[in-house]
Amino acid sequence: MQLHVNVNQSGTTELLLDTRDLIINSVVDKHTGQDLPFKSAEVHKALGTKLTIGFDKKLSEGQSVDVVISFSTMPKSTALQFLDPSQTAGGKHPYLFTQCQAIHARSFIPCQDTPAVKLTYSAAITVPTPLTALMSAVPQNSPEASADGAPTHTFKFKQEVPIPSYLLALAVGELEYRQIGPRSKVWSEPSMVEAGAYEFADTAKFLSAAEEVAGEYVWGVYDLLLLPPSFPYGGMENPCLTFVTPTLLAGDRSLVNVIAHEIAHSWTGNLVTNATWAHFWLNEGFTVFLERKIIGRLHGEKALQFHAANGYLSLVDSIHQIGETHNFTALVPDLSGGVDPDDSFSKVPYEKGFYFLYYLQGLVGGSQPFEAFLKTYLQHFKFKTLTTTDFKNYFCNHFKDTEAIQQIDWQTWLYSPGLPPVENDYDPALGQAAEALAKKWHTSDLMAVGSKGPQGASPDDTKDWSSEMMVAFLDKLASYRAKQPMHRKTTRRMAELYGLDSSKNAEIRGSWYKLAIYAEDEAVLPLTVQFLKEQGRMKFLRPLYKALFRSKIGKDIAVQTFKEARQSYHPIAAKMVAADLQVE
Repeated sequence: MQLHVNVNQSGTTELLLDTRDLIINSVVDKHTGQDLPFKSAEVHKALGTKLTIGFDKKLSEGQSVDVVISFSTMPKSTALQFLDPSQTAGGKHPYLFTQCQAIHARSFIPCQDTPAVKLTYSAAITVPTPLTALMSAVPQNSPEASADGAPTHTFKFKQEVPIPSYLLALAVGELEYRQIGPRSKVWSEPSMVEAGAYEFADTAKFLSAAEEVAGEYVWGVYDLLLLPPSFPYGGMENPCLTFVTPTLLAGDRSLVNVIAHEIAHSWTGNLVTNATWAHFWLNEGFTVFLERKIIGRLHGEKALQFHAANGYLSLVDSIHQIGETHNFTALVPDLSGGVDPDDSFSKVPYEKGFYFLYYLQGLVGGSQPFEAFLKTYLQHFKFKTLTTTDFKNYFCNHFKDTEAIQQIDWQTWLYSPGLPPVENDYDPALGQAAEALAKKWHTSDLMAVGSKGPQGASPDDTKDWSSEMMVAFLDKLASYRAKQPMHRKTTRRMAELYGLDSSKNAEIRGSWYKLAIYAEDEAVLPLTVQFLKEQGRMKFLRPLYKALFRSKIGKDIAVQTFKEARQSYHPIAAKMVAADLQVE
């Protein structure tokens, strides 16, 4: 690997890089061919190992150096997941994919693994002939066959837009693509590619709607890679190549709002980036805000309001689970002292961030002035990184003549834990039926002694409902029952009427199983175990394992299931679930 490094301070004699579980073989000055001295510091549990490379003379500001580092990764690298053929859909070839967010790029390559530093890169990836390599960059050629006749070929890539290290991405497998728009392909293993092409057919519409709100898309291509089930997130916004989970394959395009979210990251996160992980809400809060603007453009303002209201339920649940006084529920948490950013990951930066921005939009006069601000903000900070103070200063300067901003309690909004200090109002129109049905079921079993359900309850209650409506119903009911779960007789009646046990929709399954586990409903245990073993998305793994672990019926089952499934999970997911279950 060759690093081209710009010197920002005169007198520099060392280059410091982050590593974790890498074997450094040599470091060479590219221009002189001389070996450069290097040393690795003691291992830090969360941060890995500092690599120090020495130079034989003081460097000057504005100077650049080129070093060539020979290294190898280790099997326990947290950025890499190698899958055996048996773990893939095709069953014939191995598969590799990376996940570098938040600080896992250091276990992929030696680098300055902080979002404060942005880089461009080019790469040549040589793989066995049946396989295809993809990266978070623009492909530069058709694959080149090996000159020596070896059964390999080489793919070349270039990323000319500066990105932080967490957006480095590589995938290798038996992959095919289908064109789904003028700028977009969907890639996956052959057996899933048609399903992916159908599910994500509206990608071009999402892109156009995003450009209308945020400005020009600067990344050239926008491709999607449908990954194996162990991928730990719904999506990962790797530039030019969004990674997505197969749990989105609902067959009815009902879960593709994740794509709107990942497209939004092309501006908020990838183009304009949080300087440190304490300011993660600048990535995710803005991205949820832009995601919902895209949904509003395509499906109407009531759809935006529906998602905003459901998002608030998710925020309340997250804060309840973490603890209302916990540092991690602040919009800008304190991550000093070597805290692993993964440990603070939750819905808080997403939904509390959105909630704050929606509140600010209302203060300054609504969508029109705030969207105008958003475009200037993105233009001003593009290719850069920023902190919350940078955002605050830019916002206050932009709206300096708007008297209403004087009432913003910045300290509480940004740095205090718990729920937001001000309540937003959302249009309940699209969510009224789901909320009304949730209230009926709640009141039918107030004492948690068992119920046949509300009077007149029937399958027609949810006839023609979208999966989003069903999830809204289940989540609203769960919020009503946060302090007193329902009786299992009641959840059995719900399953009977609405076919909940037989749902194949991942979002419905996740919400339903959690609600039923809280009711100590043993009938969902085998369904939950199956779901936990067939996919590795943390959105579902962590809440369901926690629910099982805290229940009377499922504590031992949670631990045993995790032991059996752990090797199929991504290292990041396995680490987080192990902490949740208090196992090594």
